[in-house]
Amino acid sequence: MSGTNYKSDVEAIDALASSYLQLKQEIAKVIVGQDEVVKTVIISLFSNGHSLLVGVPGLAKTLLVSTIAEVLDLDFKRIQFTPDLMPSDITGSEILGEDRQFKFNRGPLFSNIVLADEINRTPPKTQAALLEAMQERSVTVSGQRHLLPKPFFVLATQNPIEQEGTYPLPEAQLDRFMFNIPLDYPSYEEELEVVRGTTSTVKHELEHKVTAAQILFFQELIRKIPIADNVLEYAVSLVAKTRPNTDRATAAVNNYISWGAGPRASQYLVLGAKCHAAVSGKYSPDIEDVKAIAKYVLRHRIVRNYKAEAEGISEENIIENLL
Repeated sequence: MSGTNYKSDVEAIDALASSYLQLKQEIAKVIVGQDEVVKTVIISLFSNGHSLLVGVPGLAKTLLVSTIAEVLDLDFKRIQFTPDLMPSDITGSEILGEDRQFKFNRGPLFSNIVLADEINRTPPKTQAALLEAMQERSVTVSGQRHLLPKPFFVLATQNPIEQEGTYPLPEAQLDRFMFNIPLDYPSYEEELEVVRGTTSTVKHELEHKVTAAQILFFQELIRKIPIADNVLEYAVSLVAKTRPNTDRATAAVNNYISWGAGPRASQYLVLGAKCHAAVSGKYSPDIEDVKAIAKYVLRHRIVRNYKAEAEGISEENIIENLL
């Protein structure tokens, strides 16, 4: 598949499903297991959203992102977030050239895929600079607006264990991420395969499967996919149920939630469901597609109260209850 010229949207969706399978097979050469994580990251990319990966160190988060970037034939930059990182370190800055003229020196944000490693280790000012770029798809330096390349996709990682000396992302900034994706330890068999592969001299040659132009085409295609009214209503109703002390709130939500998800959650549920349907070879999403991505969209958008924490009720428990 070389271009983006298809006779119909149906043919284009078939091409998207086929591209997804090729991507998965290519990524599986390097990444063992983590099928659900890979699928969710690709869905957020095709939906033009950003993702937050949450997992302990050593679960191949960086390797996963760099592998996806390589298979997608995209420019990739990794930024290690530290407490002394300044906004200009990621956006770039004006420098005085030899001709005595100021020139803009681009920072690592000017890339198709940016891995923001341990985003909660950097102060709010630098976090805000990244999050502005995520929202606006541009950065402003010395009053000049600079557009970021297309597609532009941020994958941030966060370590859930060490919270000392970190700057947790505020809810308004977490809302910028389409998905919050938890990474778990591999199974015993998967770990055997990982160790066997990484302690030998075997090198995998990865092929470029999807171009930047195709990704932009697929992002537009996802928005054109039709959705039935009952599926749309289900998605919006699911989000409305997370808001305590409202008409639709359940008893569990009133008991355990301080704040529910906003309208952006509904938008991402619908976009994510459309893309989930497309990569599964369907031409329109159903309620099962909404359910499949609901926990990734909602888990960082609901805020538990002290009662939930005291009773050990997690965000996942509440979402399961709603579904």
